[in-house]
Amino acid sequence: MAAAGHGSPSSSLPRRDPPRPPRDGYGVYVYPNSFFRYEGEWKGGKKHGRGKLLFKDGGYYEGEFTDGEITGEGCRIWASSGNTYSGQFVLGEPQGRGVMKYKAGGCYEGELSHGMREGYGRLVDRDGQAYWGWFHDNQRHGQGHMVFRNGDEYEGDWVRGQRQGHGVLRCADGSTYEGQWHGDVFSGLGRMTLCSGAVYRGMWINGHPAAQARKIVILGPEVMDVAQGSSFDLNVQLQQDSGEVAESEDGRVLKISAGVRYVQLPAYSEVSFFKVDKDNPETPFQTPFGFECIAYPLWSPKSGALEPRAALESARGDPLLPRGDREPAAASDTSQGQRDIPGGPPGEARGCEPHCPEDCRRVEQGCARFSDVCLGPPPPGYSPILFLDDPREKAGGRPRGGLGPGRTPTTQDPPGGSR
Repeated sequence: MAAAGHGSPSSSLPRRDPPRPPRDGYGVYVYPNSFFRYEGEWKGGKKHGRGKLLFKDGGYYEGEFTDGEITGEGCRIWASSGNTYSGQFVLGEPQGRGVMKYKAGGCYEGELSHGMREGYGRLVDRDGQAYWGWFHDNQRHGQGHMVFRNGDEYEGDWVRGQRQGHGVLRCADGSTYEGQWHGDVFSGLGRMTLCSGAVYRGMWINGHPAAQARKIVILGPEVMDVAQGSSFDLNVQLQQDSGEVAESEDGRVLKISAGVRYVQLPAYSEVSFFKVDKDNPETPFQTPFGFECIAYPLWSPKSGALEPRAALESARGDPLLPRGDREPAAASDTSQGQRDIPGGPPGEARGCEPHCPEDCRRVEQGCARFSDVCLGPPPPGYSPILFLDDPREKAGGRPRGGLGPGRTPTTQDPPGGSR
């Protein structure tokens, strides 16, 4: 019993009840969990009205409260991420309309639900790319319009942050694609129009045309004999690897060109050739056939240019041949025997030359036709090399001047290195 009379030291101290929050009006309250501190309006012992809730890590919320909860208009700052949000809240989370600014750069303005982008809004990322449209679960989802950093623009369907469905891409260089997408790439039926005017319409697989042209084929004989001044036609096809015509392609510009083969001729040759003046050096270009050429002009009656003879005389003036018993050669002479001046293979060109549109054609359904094209007169600086007739032929009354087809030079060797 004696022991019962001795109380513990703590039992003699008065108990302290935890502080109670203010009942009504304005007040400051520090919660038992010292992470929270509130100062603002109260009603019935609950936060109600305008106030500021501070967090121990440095973040805070300032705005409206309803029945003790963060609900209404307000501003929230997260110390951990540095992001800020101003707008509507429901039960402590951003919900409704508001503006979220990200510390890393960029911002979002629009609708939110449970703190995530949900509904219609506008997002600008830290790289300056902008998207306005529909969101779901914090990702672009539904109809939307986006401007990319390189200037490209896309308008169409989105699924979980990727372009999927139907959409239109307008590239900064002027090219456009309209059609189906899947996994952020062209997939399905679509139409691509390049800035050059070329068009492909058809199926796409993983961003690539399903029936893309892989080669350019000239129809007809492999070798054509073309005389200067006489017209010829060429039919060209764009073909796939399988050999089928790429009918899905339109608008691609094809250009044909002619060239004189760049060779050193033997002492005797049935091929007539040109010597290029040293003052007008021509840079040879490589052909797909394994040899080099120097350019030779094409001509057409439709172009409105001078006829070959008149153009030759106008461009060259006096013929570059020694005076004496050799007569000047006319354009018709130099055109004979020119069997080694084939038209070059067609290739893509940036556009048709205004003065000679006959050498350019736009592809229609994978095909192009070049008609009424002629070899033009030699340009300035191209000197035809003509051989003297054999003295015995002179005695026999054979005419002097240029070689006819199939004739062999007998009295003069071509200079070394001639073209």
